[in-house]
Amino acid sequence: MDLFEHQAKELFAEYGIPVPRGIVAHTPEEARAAAEQLTGRVVVKAQVKTGGRGKAGGVKVADDAADAHAKATQILGMDIKGHTVHKVLIEEASQIAEEYYFSFLLDRANRTFLAICSASGGMDIEEVAHTAPEKVAKVPVSPLTGVDRATAREIAVAGGLPQQALDGAAELIEKLWAVFVDEDASLVEVNPMILSADGQVKALDGKVTLDENANFRQAEHAAYVDKAAEDPLEARAKEKHLNYVKLDGNVGIIGNGAGLVMSTLDVVAYAGEEFPGQPKPANFLDIGGGASAEVMANGLEIILSDPSVKSVFVNVFGGITACDAVANGIVSAFQLLQSRGEEVTHPLVVRLDGNNAALGRQILADAALPRVELVDTMDEAAKRAAELAAVGA
Repeated sequence: MDLFEHQAKELFAEYGIPVPRGIVAHTPEEARAAAEQLTGRVVVKAQVKTGGRGKAGGVKVADDAADAHAKATQILGMDIKGHTVHKVLIEEASQIAEEYYFSFLLDRANRTFLAICSASGGMDIEEVAHTAPEKVAKVPVSPLTGVDRATAREIAVAGGLPQQALDGAAELIEKLWAVFVDEDASLVEVNPMILSADGQVKALDGKVTLDENANFRQAEHAAYVDKAAEDPLEARAKEKHLNYVKLDGNVGIIGNGAGLVMSTLDVVAYAGEEFPGQPKPANFLDIGGGASAEVMANGLEIILSDPSVKSVFVNVFGGITACDAVANGIVSAFQLLQSRGEEVTHPLVVRLDGNNAALGRQILADAALPRVELVDTMDEAAKRAAELAAVGA
């Protein structure tokens, strides 16, 4: 989960990291009030979860409250790389002497953590990394030893930071490591990290990505979720503990196992190419190995509530959970949905293979569920689901 800049800075402040004072505004009037409260020159910064805001015109300096109102009017509603600006951060202007770059991130290739530091921070850090990589220090960090003040200073020196910034940078880097570890982050980035005119090192910007796999031990992270931008179907699926991702097609997909579901998406997309409208997968939904009646019912409920879905493909390979158990789950799911007053009105194409596949098919055949079709192979089932979606479109 990516945080907005203002959320990242609020988190930084909790760890004692120096950040400029700022107030979030959702309207130009709120921006004016925030600027009046901060007094003096302020910076109006678009709050979107993407880079390149400055170059896109999403960061502007305002001389006073009236100017902040005008600049917020220009920025609110902007489209920055496909992200609409719904709020801005009104922040006190900083007297910048120098700009640096710093980040901690997960180095997946080398199975460790990595600190990246450079004295050449700012908007053009990507260009610096490309044209002058020797100016960007990449320092591996052991998860066993971590980063203390001495290590943080070594990283700052490796990044070429000047003598007058080393003490402040070392303190800031040490605290950023605490954020990175304690908050289960996969990225903590400050660009720019600045040396102010009074000699203080501050985080002028902040980018944090939190590992959602750690949510079970980070309950407070729920407050960071951007509910306004969250897809309502994905939000409902999350409440039901379903591994669901909304896509832009019209064939609902249910499978057991992420690998099988990914393969199913490809097969359905390929099969849909030969039909009018070229039907495509409408979602990713992995029900896992359990496939209980409740899980199946919840999955069908979410998929069938998507108005773009015209057909559903249930693709199951029986392994630890046998196909007869899955078939019973589908039957029970229909009964459960019916008890909720929710009729299944879309055609379902079911392919069962693997452990007890024949028994599973027999259970579904005997149940004679309305609009359920059994197809033996994955390719043929995908083709049939795409055909039904094309007819229903």
